[in-house]
Amino acid sequence: MTHNLPAAVLWDMDGTLVDTEPAWLAAEAALVESYNGTWHHEDSVQLVGQGLGVTARLMQTRGVELPEREIIERLTAIVMQQLEREIPWRPGARELLSELRDAGVPTALVTMSIRPLAERMVSAMGFHAFDHIVSGDDVELPKPDPEPYLRAAELLGVDIADCVAIEDSIPGVQSALNSGAHVIGVPNIVTLPEQPGVTLWPSLAGRTVADLAAKYAEGVHP
Repeated sequence: MTHNLPAAVLWDMDGTLVDTEPAWLAAEAALVESYNGTWHHEDSVQLVGQGLGVTARLMQTRGVELPEREIIERLTAIVMQQLEREIPWRPGARELLSELRDAGVPTALVTMSIRPLAERMVSAMGFHAFDHIVSGDDVELPKPDPEPYLRAAELLGVDIADCVAIEDSIPGVQSALNSGAHVIGVPNIVTLPEQPGVTLWPSLAGRTVADLAAKYAEGVHP
């Protein structure tokens, strides 16, 4: 068995595990335009990885005359409808997650999506993928604050410094890095900058537990 395994691996969802970002972008534009507002692709891109409350408040400034919670629920409903037709898993993500589970590594899903969407994704995995879910409903401070990742480590009963987090967004990477986790960044629609404490992988396709363990060991014993 591979040595130097982390105490747990913490996974972001949107853009990392499943490619929901195009669905979110389309949902945001459709909702704003239904109120005759203007929404640009760049608006959505700057929100990738942020808490949904940030998205809702920006949409209110663009003319969406709904309470913050209702905006979040409407966006989530649109995304879930699209995912009922097909779930676009990110390359290599389910395979690596399954291998981690076979190796006995604890895992948690750490997402700023609300719990119903997170649970829908988890139920579609086809195996017991996560020991815990930390959703946007469960924290006071969303990514890039470290609270979501610290909460996940607390639920798993492990030291965050012994965990690896896998992320695709700048706020997500910052959240994981500030929590004290070892971070693997897998860019999707946003380019991730190189920075200390973050390993960038172009894709999870073909990545194994041995690859992840090697990167974790490098971080522990640089």
